[in-house]
Amino acid sequence: MSDTSTRPRQSPVRSLPLAAPLRLGRPSETWFKPALSVVVASAVPHLTLLAIGRLDLVIYTMAGSFCALYGHGLPYARRARTVAGVVLSMTAGLAAALVTASLTHSTAVLIAVGALLAAVQKAGCDATRIGPPGHVILTFVSSAALFAPQRLGQVPAHLALTLAAGAVAWIVCTGPALIRREGPERRAVARALEAAADCAAAPGPRTRHAAAAAVHAAWQCLLASGRPTPVRRSLARLVVHAETALTAALPDPERLRAWAALTRARGPVPEPPPAPGTADELYGIDAERAARRASGGRRAARRALLRSLGPGSHLLPIAARTLIGCALAGYLCAALGVGRPYWAIVTAASLYQANVTLTWNRTLQRTLGNLLGVLVFAAVLPLSRTGPLALVLCCLFLSFAAEALITRNYWLGSVAVTPMALLVLEFGSTHPPGELIGDRVLDTVLGALAGFLAATLVTNRRAAGRVDRALEATAQARTEAERALGRPHAERARARRALTASLVELREAADTAAGEWWQRALPEQELLAAEQAGHRTLAATAQRLGPAVRAPETRRDAAALALENGAE
Repeated sequence: MSDTSTRPRQSPVRSLPLAAPLRLGRPSETWFKPALSVVVASAVPHLTLLAIGRLDLVIYTMAGSFCALYGHGLPYARRARTVAGVVLSMTAGLAAALVTASLTHSTAVLIAVGALLAAVQKAGCDATRIGPPGHVILTFVSSAALFAPQRLGQVPAHLALTLAAGAVAWIVCTGPALIRREGPERRAVARALEAAADCAAAPGPRTRHAAAAAVHAAWQCLLASGRPTPVRRSLARLVVHAETALTAALPDPERLRAWAALTRARGPVPEPPPAPGTADELYGIDAERAARRASGGRRAARRALLRSLGPGSHLLPIAARTLIGCALAGYLCAALGVGRPYWAIVTAASLYQANVTLTWNRTLQRTLGNLLGVLVFAAVLPLSRTGPLALVLCCLFLSFAAEALITRNYWLGSVAVTPMALLVLEFGSTHPPGELIGDRVLDTVLGALAGFLAATLVTNRRAAGRVDRALEATAQARTEAERALGRPHAERARARRALTASLVELREAADTAAGEWWQRALPEQELLAAEQAGHRTLAATAQRLGPAVRAPETRRDAAALALENGAE
């Protein structure tokens, strides 16, 4: 038997795909929500400025309107706080950019500030896990404002416009709560039921992880929602059934899918048969929700956020890539005298994902989308110049198209984003079409090259360290779950949710590290053993049984056990 402590040799550079990143996927089930929201949130200030003849101020109201793109997967209680935070963050970034632009005209200083803002925005969005569109919108607004003519006395009024448009965006995002208060929770629970059905129909590591992630997301959504309601209690019972179905001896996938369809619909939430310990489970959820909302829980959340940005954080190398890549793109663009440096900065900033492989995928997608987008701009420009109303309508249509298409693939959405960004310049004054198109093409190429170069040169060896920490956290969570087997059901349920969260984090850390360059090989056998042992413990806690196989005590024992048992 080979020595399991010997780590396999692994090439520091992974192969980069070409065709796979450009394939179209299925659209998101809720693609129309951000698409309609941004159109409504933009139409109100756009048409107001059109009525008073001040379309030159659109860039400031558009900054607030873009906040309507965030938070659509969150329950409304949390969405209200999230979108408000995005509005304040957008205003803060815009304020820094406008003040800088009013104090200096040095291109070198403006590029440095733009790169620094992009890095801070990237780190903040990753730490809070804000979700799409992430930092890109914030960076687009702040970078464009840096190179717009500005006087210091104008800044307060311009920021007031952003806040006013942001208030409209907040109303648009939270308004549907008056119609369907538990809509986000219903969709999250429906996805958990569907994932559990897929796992029951075709058991395996991939479907099992997808089901665990969906169940975890459903619990988090319910915990982040407001006060308990009859609908939310019924949804919690459905999640208990989805969780139990992952380990049931005779699962019924069709019943789970039927429940998912009814849950997603607008009718009453289905009432499943009672599951063992459901009353205790719901009591435990209520207590956990109350603990999170208490001042102590909020302080703990803030401390966790600060730790995620601490000296040893795996997010810091990504922020460093953003800083260096954006600065390099901006200075390269300025040195060659090409176009507008902020386009190159935004292009570079938009590339950075969790690892080098995903960054390469985004580089291909962004470049292709922008190049096709300038062709769309050339076709739309004559129509937009027929009058101010036509220009406003073109921008609104492209905003809708961008959100409708981007869930199929990022490059497809970029085909609509690019002409919209170019048309924004038309609100201030007209520009020669050939100059705009040529500048955008060159800035895209320069930004993509500089951005990806920075991603390859700035290493992220902390990605492997994150895997080690996730392994230790999973082992600890598994131990706590095993200790909770003889305790009341509510305590066992909390331990099970903590173990599920650790398994989701472990898989995410492993997938992220697998796409990085210039680092040591991953402990694949230890990962496999930890996941197998974790899911066995989940099954034990769900069935009120002890672990079927004794969990390995050490990481080396875990690797040996995995080799003996083999992959599932």
